Amino acid sequence: MGQKAITQNTLFYGDNLEILGQYMADESVDLIYLDPPFNSSRNYNVLYKDESGLESEAQILAFEDTWHWSKQTTEPEFTALKQQGNGLADLLTTLVRVMGRNQMTAYLVMMTSRLVQLHRVLKPTGSLYLHCDPTASRYLGIILDMIFGEGNFRSQIAWLRSKNPKGSQHKLKSYSPDTDILLFYSKTDAAELYAERIKIPLSEEDLVIKYDRIDEKGRFTDGPIICSLSMGDRPNLVYEYKGYTPDSFGWRVNREKLIEIDKRGDLGWTSKGNPYRKLRPENDTGNHIGNCWTDISSINPQAKERLGYPTQKPLALLERIIQASSNPGDIVLDPFCGCGTAVHAAQKLGRTWIGIDITRLATTLIKSRLYDAFGIEPKKDYDLIGEPTTLSEAKHLATQDRYQFQWWALGLILARPLGGQADSKKGKKGADKGIDGIMTFQDTASGPHKRIIVQVKSGKVKSGDIRDLHGTIERENNAVIGVFITLENPSHNMEMEALEIGLWHSEGWNRNYPKIQILTIEQLLDGVKVQFPGTDTTLKQTQREQDNAGEQKQLM
Repeated sequence: MGQKAITQNTLFYGDNLEILGQYMADESVDLIYLDPPFNSSRNYNVLYKDESGLESEAQILAFEDTWHWSKQTTEPEFTALKQQGNGLADLLTTLVRVMGRNQMTAYLVMMTSRLVQLHRVLKPTGSLYLHCDPTASRYLGIILDMIFGEGNFRSQIAWLRSKNPKGSQHKLKSYSPDTDILLFYSKTDAAELYAERIKIPLSEEDLVIKYDRIDEKGRFTDGPIICSLSMGDRPNLVYEYKGYTPDSFGWRVNREKLIEIDKRGDLGWTSKGNPYRKLRPENDTGNHIGNCWTDISSINPQAKERLGYPTQKPLALLERIIQASSNPGDIVLDPFCGCGTAVHAAQKLGRTWIGIDITRLATTLIKSRLYDAFGIEPKKDYDLIGEPTTLSEAKHLATQDRYQFQWWALGLILARPLGGQADSKKGKKGADKGIDGIMTFQDTASGPHKRIIVQVKSGKVKSGDIRDLHGTIERENNAVIGVFITLENPSHNMEMEALEIGLWHSEGWNRNYPKIQILTIEQLLDGVKVQFPGTDTTLKQTQREQDNAGEQKQLM
């Protein structure tokens, strides 16, 4: 692909440092949001413990999503940054010398390498939002000042992610960590903030309190119609109207506009003969948002939006950022895209998006999420780069890590991974009850959603596996079809077992579908699809596309 401006939606699998350097051109992105993994719930002091001993190595293994100092990755990046010989190199060298080689300094080194690249790809009119916890934000702010320039710091936003702090059986020694930090920087002073788009509407109760006066036209409150002294002299707006002439700083509008306001019944006069403007609740666009965001809650366990991804952020949070700092058609980049909330919000709001993640679980979740929300598919509707495209590459992935292979295979049919809390470093995986992934569909327009149970096998397979999958379908509520994905070719006995299990009849489509469907990786790479109602177009998908089109039209 080469280093050039990416102009279409693209999902990358891989290390974002390599992808940024290999694929992305200078000054080609309008907005960057990043939420790099950092486990803020663990013991604070562990982050600063030297990693040369066995004890800390054991602790590291217990937290797969925490960065740690590595001779293979961190040390070379640290050396490369030091060789730049600039103020940023001096800062990192000092931090490592004073704090030691530990998880915190490893995190800062790895983040610095990536922030330098992100600054490179950001347009002069672009903005960056870095989502982090209070533990690291103090250091990251200094590093961002060095890279972006202190004058390009815009805001430190505190997002109240938890309104129900956890209790403790021990005596508290600090306040409950209820907020996350968003560090907001611009590339230059040319970056716009569209604050009007993200105002918070007033409630009916607030409107009654604010607009506490009533005339023949309805509720109103007083507003200025004369310029203030601080605005300076405006001789061109000094004129007489209905016997009143303001001082040298003049009216706020010209005579024609003032006459129009008066005709609408929106010009008032005090008992002393001073004019004022009547502001009406129907014209109220809401309150400006400050740097303390308390109105967007974290995702509760019962929310339809919830995917089960541990660091998932609310869609509303990303929509606010994207609306405030980009326009339709702009390029939005999330280099740690996780379960794809920024990608989802960008697609919904009519932006072009680029997502990067280094886990198959993340990219598979994003593919499933985009299909469920918008009916779009990889390669057909957006580019997908970095995943296996041949059978030999798939086999290589399976030998490297069978859980990464499993998540990737689920992505071939846009299934959502289930029980995705695997720790491949320790070879453990939570109990999945025979379910690796699920797909859902609606058989009839008003009926409940049906489920397709998916199992993935990268090793030897046998006819007993098919019987087990059938048993899982019978056990699970609303499960009607089972898909068995296998890297190896199925045996004749397996195929006969699937045939004997029979068909499932769709009432909505009046068609029969194989209750058990065996699909090989080779078939899936060749484009073979799962057979189920509405594979190509369903009533739900048609309605979803209409809704999305309407939403984007309103936001334009």
